[in-house]
Amino acid sequence: MRYHTIIFDLDGTLLDTLQDLANSTNFALETMGFPTRTMEEVRAFVGNGVAKLIERAVPDGTDHDMFLKTLSVFKEHYALHCEDQTKLYDGILPLLDTLLINGAKLAVVSNKVDSAVRVLCEKYLGDRIMVSVGDREGIAKKPSPDSVFEVLKILNANIEDAAYIGDSEVDILTARNAKMDAIIVTWGFRDKAFLVQNGASVLADSAEELEQILLC
Repeated sequence: MRYHTIIFDLDGTLLDTLQDLANSTNFALETMGFPTRTMEEVRAFVGNGVAKLIERAVPDGTDHDMFLKTLSVFKEHYALHCEDQTKLYDGILPLLDTLLINGAKLAVVSNKVDSAVRVLCEKYLGDRIMVSVGDREGIAKKPSPDSVFEVLKILNANIEDAAYIGDSEVDILTARNAKMDAIIVTWGFRDKAFLVQNGASVLADSAEELEQILLC
């Protein structure tokens, strides 16, 4: 294998979480008396963590106290409903199993709240993921490379032997900041033209194509 350690983003890369994120966002907005958002608006808002998602979703001019209350409602609702309609993208489990058979170490880094990352990884990915790092105290969120470096440290892995897989401009920047190879998937939350405009150079249109790239 070209890479011995493969680090995946979660939302938009391994799991389609958009409907549950949109539902919790709109529940929080409705609770606070704010207008709701469309699915496409929420799609554009995600990628930098839940605080930034809610900051973008509330109306312009919302004061900080109301923002914090809306964020709190979102977190409480999403903790209970993060699995309602979330699903694996096509071909993900066979891809991960093939990588494991070939000796790869697999990890997840996400800007999602760390507790939700653990819940979703356990439910949908089982024991295939050796390490997961979500939004937690002491580790800067992506596009900072800190979460990637934390994974490499835990796995005792070299960055030269690692690849980062994601679906957004945040992931492109994360890999760039970590100075590691990146493969960007086109089935997630951003379209292909946008990804290319934002610096994606190696892209995969399917799990099968991603497997071919990783195993070459």
